[in-house]
Amino acid sequence: MIILGVDPGTIITGFGVIEARNGKIRVLDYNVVKNKSSRSMPVRLKEIYSALCEVIDRFHPDEFAIETAFYGKNAQSALKIGHARGVSILAAVTHEIPTTEYSPREVKKAVVGNGAASKDQVEFMVKSILKLREAPKFYDASDALAVAICHLHKSGIKHNGQGKKSLASWHAFVQAHPERVLKSR
Repeated sequence: MIILGVDPGTIITGFGVIEARNGKIRVLDYNVVKNKSSRSMPVRLKEIYSALCEVIDRFHPDEFAIETAFYGKNAQSALKIGHARGVSILAAVTHEIPTTEYSPREVKKAVVGNGAASKDQVEFMVKSILKLREAPKFYDASDALAVAICHLHKSGIKHNGQGKKSLASWHAFVQAHPERVLKSR
């Protein structure tokens, strides 16, 4: 299974592509889409959309995961992040990729074990989990990889290495295939 994780922002959007196969996780790519603050918002949004479409076309992810907006900042910041999230999600759904959203707290808890973890702690765990030689240059890229890792853990899906998904538990199976479970009368 290939997962594209995104940490949205209008100046810097991080993305990370991981692959889970045979119980192992490996990084396929990670980077950031950088925009100049002097550019107009529509041009920045087009750049984010185009860059993510290129990543999707190159890696053909099976799943797309994105961080939800954090509202602790001012309303203007939340609105701008919402724009970046919108074009990021549009890139995924245009390519018919199943999309899931996670709160920053969920991502931190899945990767570090603490929903209030610092950026440094997230970066350290991402580097450790993915066995990276160096930490990503930008927190946005390590955060995007963390979103992808979170999705892998939360989805309950393991990859069996033969192109098929196998579910990690009976509960995950029932959630994924309710039509295949007999209901008692």
